[in-house]
This record gives sequence, C-alpha cells and structure tokens, in this order.
Amino acid sequence: MARALQAFLLAFRDLDNPCVLRVLAQSLALTLLIFIAAGTAIFFGARWALAHWQWLGADGLDMAGILIVLVLIAGSWLLFRAVAIVVVGLFADGIVADVEGRHYPAAAACACDVGWRQNIALALASLGRLIGGNLLALPVYILLLVTGIGTPIFALLVNALLLGRDLEAMVLARHPDRPQFDRSARWSMGLLSAASFVVPVANLLAPILSAAMAVHMLHLRNGDPKK
Repeated sequence: MARALQAFLLAFRDLDNPCVLRVLAQSLALTLLIFIAAGTAIFFGARWALAHWQWLGADGLDMAGILIVLVLIAGSWLLFRAVAIVVVGLFADGIVADVEGRHYPAAAACACDVGWRQNIALALASLGRLIGGNLLALPVYILLLVTGIGTPIFALLVNALLLGRDLEAMVLARHPDRPQFDRSARWSMGLLSAASFVVPVANLLAPILSAAMAVHMLHLRNGDPKK
C-alpha cells in the first residue's frame, strides 16, 4: 500500500500538465456528451411510449416525466465510473506515454506503441469485466442491503479488484515484456482508484488520476530511474 500511495501522490502532481489536462477535458466532454445523448433518447423515448399507449393521463404523464428525470440522474451517478473508464481507455495511451516520457524516459524509449484498435479492445474488456463482475456480485449486494452500509462497502471491494486489473492491463499494453503486478500491488492500486470514484468532484479526476498512478506504480515496482 505504501508504494501505491506514493504512486497516487506522484499522479496527483501530474494533473497540472497540459497534456493530462487536455485528455481530461476531452474525456469529460465525451463522457458528458454520451450521458446527454443517452439521457435525452431515454427520456423522450419513455415519454413517447407512455403517451402512445395511453397508460397515463396528462397529469400522470407529467409526474412520470419528473420520475424519469430523477431515475436518469441516479443512473448517471451509478454509471459514471463505467462510462468514464471506457472513455479514458480510448485516450489511455496518450496519458501513459506522456507520464512515462516525462518521468521515466529510459522506459518510454523501449515501450511498444498502442494503437486505437488496442485502446478500444482494452476499453471494451474493461467494460465487460465491470458488467460481469458486478452482475456476479449482485446477489450479495441485495443480501447486504439489510445492513445499510454493507452493499456500498462490498461494491467498493469488488470494483477495487476490477479496477486494479483494468489499470494493470492499461500500462502493461506498452510493456508486454514486464511481469504482471502481484496481488497486493494490484489490490492497493485498485482500492485507491475505486475510493477516488466515490468522492464528489474528485470522481471527475479519478479516471485520469488512476491512469497516471498505474504508470508510476509500474515503474516504481521495477525500479526504473525517475527523471
């Protein structure tokens, strides 16, 4: 955990770099666009279905519209992590290459180029793990609802495991010759990343921060000279 904390702090210092800020702006804009487009389509689609099938009167239709908006807001909060990680995955190589180039130039010089196809494949694999892992954990989530706090804690642990794997795959794509992270390193990295997603405002920075942290984690582990 100590190495993960060190990597997290180093990543935090990278947030003011122009390249990182550019990727942050691009990823947030694309994430927002996805939510707006999907939310608009769902809202008007649901309103049209209710009006077309005449399930509700005029007053009921207005109340249903308000309920749909509230559900969309709640859903956006819950799905932000999934969409943000997938979107950042599309720009991941730019973040990883920039952080490596500035801090670990020797390692960056021998890194493999990661193209758009591989970035998309990594992003889709991340989404698949997220959906599959949380579906498997769903019965436990439901059982823990009676505890009040058990469900969010267990969700944090599950998503820490998933994020650790995602971040490892992201950085090892440029260094396929490097060994995989050990279980404790992957776990601590994923836990810090998952925790940053549940903090309001900080969760907007979490995807970029997590990617930069994974870079530092990889090179600190391998003892690469830091510039």
